[in-house]
Amino acid sequence: MTPRIDAHSFVTLHYRLSGSKGDVINTFNDKPATLTLGSSELSPALESHLLGLEEGAHVTLKIAAADAFGPKNPEMQQWVKRSLLAKLGDPLEVYTVGDVVQFPTPNGQGHYAGTVMEVSESAVQFDFNHPLAGHSVVFEVKVLGVL
Repeated sequence: MTPRIDAHSFVTLHYRLSGSKGDVINTFNDKPATLTLGSSELSPALESHLLGLEEGAHVTLKIAAADAFGPKNPEMQQWVKRSLLAKLGDPLEVYTVGDVVQFPTPNGQGHYAGTVMEVSESAVQFDFNHPLAGHSVVFEVKVLGVL
């Protein structure tokens, strides 16, 4: 019997995730990814599309925005004062629209990113939404192994 992916499977796979601007991640040209479902290594929305796939399966799915990363949340677009940016990083940093900037989480245990939307003398506006929020995505998966 060919193993199938369930909610807690340990899986090795190649995958490609792309939006309207092309690939966001593509492991087909490099090493495959190995992950444990349910451990937040992949978004729950994407994990749900893996459930039930057999080892050896190769599928390409078009996932609507609402079922992928959800709609853009306008509250996730925020102005950050340059004085705070100077404390968090390089005080001489030059910000350009489209730049992706990493920030430490409040507890210092991780990072999150924001994309520069607008720049003023006193602040920079960032979009902290997932880059694919509000967009349908193509999710291509080739399942190499399931434990």
